[in-house]
Amino acid sequence: MVSHAAVDFSDDGQLVEALRRRDEAAFVWLLDRYDASLRRVARTFVRTGASADEVVQETWLAVVTGIDRFEMRSTVKTWVFRILMNVARTRSVREHRNVPFSDLAAEAGEDAPSFAPDRFRSGLRLYRGHWDRGPEPWEEQPAERLEAAEALATVRRAIAALPDRQRAVVTLRDIDGWTAAEVCDLLEVSEANQRVLLHRGRGRVRQALEDAYLAAPV
Repeated sequence: MVSHAAVDFSDDGQLVEALRRRDEAAFVWLLDRYDASLRRVARTFVRTGASADEVVQETWLAVVTGIDRFEMRSTVKTWVFRILMNVARTRSVREHRNVPFSDLAAEAGEDAPSFAPDRFRSGLRLYRGHWDRGPEPWEEQPAERLEAAEALATVRRAIAALPDRQRAVVTLRDIDGWTAAEVCDLLEVSEANQRVLLHRGRGRVRQALEDAYLAAPV
């Protein structure tokens, strides 16, 4: 018998066929590949880890019951995450955290800058708009400030504090490794909106890191 770990269902056609046969190995492969990511995305909508767990469980149930109706107009990955988002939106209404993704364009068009204006040069046109000072090289920082667990905790807190839509894009792009095209497809936003949300989210995370590691007295 072939072990589940040895089975590769990277081809969507083979995966869907196996799922429709109720092939246990296919479901295990799908679960191993996306469960953790689904939980991270669910947490961008709902308040607690327990709620995220329930959203993910409901998502997997919907996948199992809906695979026979899946028309393959998108990838299996996108289909599964769209189910998750629909389930999470429904729960977020009950938790009073509903922010429609149709408002993405509105956020992308906000006038608030990603960084304070005094972070950039003024004066001569040649240098106007450039960084007043670049980020200090990480390798030059005192070793005690680079403790990996603390830096990771700072990043996680910064991401958790982002506005919902920025948090979703940063989570998908920078934590789960989605491409820009995949995020645009999933969230049904333009490349420009996705790019602005990602830029602003990354900017806030970078600011949090600078505040934690560069602003402290040495």
